[in-house]
Amino acid sequence: MSNNTVAQHSRAAFVSKLGGLLAVAGSAVGLGNIWRFPTQVGENGGSAFLLVYMGIILLFGVPLLLSEFVIGRRARANVGRAYTELAPGSRWGIVGMGSSLVAFTIFCYYVIIVAWVLYYFVQSLTGQLTAGGEGVHFKEQFTDFITNPYWPIVCTAVTMGIIHFIIQAGVEKGIERSSKFLMPALFIILLVLAVVAMFMPGAEEGYRFLFDFDPKQVTPSVCLSALGQCFYSFSIGMGLVTYASYFGRNVNLSRTALTVGGLDTMVAILAGLIIFPAVFSVPGLSPSSGAGLVFVSLPEVFSTAFSGNAILTWFVPTLFYFILFVAAVTSAMFLHEVATAFVQEKLGYSRKKSATLISVSSLIVACVASLSQGPWDFIRPFGMNLVDFLDYTTSKIILPLTGLGSAIFIGWVMKKEDVIDEITSGGTFRFAWSRMFLFIIRYIVPVLILVIMVSQFVM
Repeated sequence: MSNNTVAQHSRAAFVSKLGGLLAVAGSAVGLGNIWRFPTQVGENGGSAFLLVYMGIILLFGVPLLLSEFVIGRRARANVGRAYTELAPGSRWGIVGMGSSLVAFTIFCYYVIIVAWVLYYFVQSLTGQLTAGGEGVHFKEQFTDFITNPYWPIVCTAVTMGIIHFIIQAGVEKGIERSSKFLMPALFIILLVLAVVAMFMPGAEEGYRFLFDFDPKQVTPSVCLSALGQCFYSFSIGMGLVTYASYFGRNVNLSRTALTVGGLDTMVAILAGLIIFPAVFSVPGLSPSSGAGLVFVSLPEVFSTAFSGNAILTWFVPTLFYFILFVAAVTSAMFLHEVATAFVQEKLGYSRKKSATLISVSSLIVACVASLSQGPWDFIRPFGMNLVDFLDYTTSKIILPLTGLGSAIFIGWVMKKEDVIDEITSGGTFRFAWSRMFLFIIRYIVPVLILVIMVSQFVM
């Protein structure tokens, strides 16, 4: 390890194990859990997908999380520098640079979607979302909003301001402190909404769809979908190395990886316990409604299912879009921090200056991307609007490559002794499955990532 790395021991860090755990959990828990996961369950046979997904988390997700934790804490540097700190003079730095780039790029369009959630939360809070009752055309409402030249930009700017305020405050006073508040609030509200959903008329059918297992539904397609969901939900390849660099040696990395995997899955299941009873309560709606589930189908559910109770018609969607916004913000914080830490350590800027540079530059890109869905729809690289183009290039190309890079680096470049030393914190913690971990990360994980990459283009 270089002298530069030793100097990094004075850098920012999470001051408590709980705060660090909640921050990392927040980076994983996002729109993918509450938006994409129920859609994936609905499109892939319900419980069959759920069972396969839980197995893939243990075989694939947790080892990858642990790999990025090892790289980050060992290097004590942001993801852009971590690989060169651990392998000086090599070309492995390109993996870290790729992760920094992908985090910034994803943030540029992710913040737009967070802004949509903010808009729907405000609409719910003010009673405007379902004000028209059953006759409201929610698909048209959503389309009119995202193609509007002003409101998406305003909401994106407000969202950026919230995230910037947290990030510029620092790792301890910004990220850790906000995570200690936001993540418990997220779980509490999810539990409240899950209890409310129990009394909806479609609850029994929704639970049956989610938990009744049919072995015939376990197909290669379902397994591939579960594999892809796990990869993207866990923020693999997006720069978790940076968050891990803030861990102290008193953190049990293997236990933290298992806990983060468990919390991420718990949020996804709780989301299913809310969404499926709601969807099955309204005739004609499908649990595989696709991406429009959150912004089109669910407003219709809230409007129809609670039409006889004005309080629930206001209360349920308001809480739902609030927790969706919380989940989205914690993930957006992570993406912003990866880019901010890179600028701060690469250019030597102050945290506030680095955060401002990232906020302003990403806001410019976000505004252009948002307008490309409306008045600037002439911006269509390869026939896609800018949001879809950025999503395509990051999720289908760069992310799998950076995830593959981190697995190969841990499995084949770092010394086995260094990997085990970091996982056990110099022998402080037990790690009984070290051989299994190294076998999985060397042979199984790279193959599965290649399967994800190929399947995206051939299926």
